[in-house]
Amino acid sequence: MGARANTAGEARRTGRAGGLARLVLALVLLAAALPALAQPLPALTGRVVDSAGLIDAASERALTDRLAAFEARSSDQIVVATVPDLGGEAIEPYANRLFRHWNLGQAGENNGVLLLVSRDDRRMRIEVGYGLEGTLTDLHAKLIIENTMVPAFRAGDFAGGISAAVDDIVMVLEGDGAELEVRARRNQPSTGPDWIAVVFIGLWVSLFFGAFGFAILAPVFGRRLGPGRYRWLGIEIEYGGSGSSGRARPGRSSSGGGWSSSSSGGGFSGGGGSSGGGGASGSW
Repeated sequence: MGARANTAGEARRTGRAGGLARLVLALVLLAAALPALAQPLPALTGRVVDSAGLIDAASERALTDRLAAFEARSSDQIVVATVPDLGGEAIEPYANRLFRHWNLGQAGENNGVLLLVSRDDRRMRIEVGYGLEGTLTDLHAKLIIENTMVPAFRAGDFAGGISAAVDDIVMVLEGDGAELEVRARRNQPSTGPDWIAVVFIGLWVSLFFGAFGFAILAPVFGRRLGPGRYRWLGIEIEYGGSGSSGRARPGRSSSGGGWSSSSSGGGFSGGGGSSGGGGASGSW
């Protein structure tokens, strides 16, 4: 009896171990299959990879020359990429995969920037390498997308919006990020005064100075009720014994009201850099 029980127990343990092994194997196979299911990545053929056909030939040549000149003087590497679509993938992981696949920026410096546009998804992203996150911040990337790219894209000027965004990225990387922030504030539509604050301040000022006004004017224009007591505008004012200060209290008037003072290129490649997901995304 004991031998049969031991045999049954061992069989159960073996079955559980086998089931766990099959589960681990399934998870490993699923993880291995995920990259194959993801959207294929384009090849890095130059500083501008216009797979979606959004940039005309002349603009692409000019943009490539500017990016090459900037990289030569700064060592920071900016690459522009357009794709027809993301294949259902969110733009943030796609951009990070593409950045890492292309190894943008220099190894150890991680000083690359990827400007990515997905045509059919109407999405764009600026992906920033580790080494430039302190200079080209998420806020800067967001301002470039919202204030430069989105208006141009909505007007159908894709090449112009991308070119202007590259100019803004270069400006920030060259140390003039404050200009971008000033421009963004300047371009914000005026929302008018904060009426809640205006009303609150006006009420506070009226009550504060109104109390002093009553204390000062009551002896002049009010009716004397007794020593240190006056009635003016239906309010009874009573002064202290020193006569130097006054205290207002609600009084009865003919209307029953009162008052109180309360307030309320070919051969081109990345240099081995990487990105950790810094940057910003947007849509048009």
